Amino acid sequence: VIVTEAGEGSGALITAEFAAEQGRDVMAVPGDISRVTSKGCNRLILEGAQPILGVEDVLEALDLELMGRHEAIERALPEDHNERTVLQTLSGEPQHVNEIYNSSQLTMPEITASLSMLELKGRVRHVGGMNYIRLR
Repeated sequence: VIVTEAGEGSGALITAEFAAEQGRDVMAVPGDISRVTSKGCNRLILEGAQPILGVEDVLEALDLELMGRHEAIERALPEDHNERTVLQTLSGEPQHVNEIYNSSQLTMPEITASLSMLELKGRVRHVGGMNYIRLR
């Protein structure tokens, strides 16, 4: 279970608690200590959840290997129109998915799918709170 945002007493924390009781891996994305929606994730990390800063941390925590290098993935799965559109809206500064949505004519499912693929390809990084940056 990976918790990306959770306020205190949220359903995500209940799910994480049940997962831990069943011996499942619990991971959390750390967040800004002043945000209400980060308190749950930060508490999970204090209680022993694996902190997740990027896709590499998930793969390492689950003892999985990436299919070679990012370049090999990029060759196997070339960028499509949606990925190019998302990349054009991103920079080195964190940008929330809602900003990407407002800057493009893509649907939210198209944006999130593109961000996932671009992260696997090493082109973008999730920096917490549904914010992404362009890497190259």
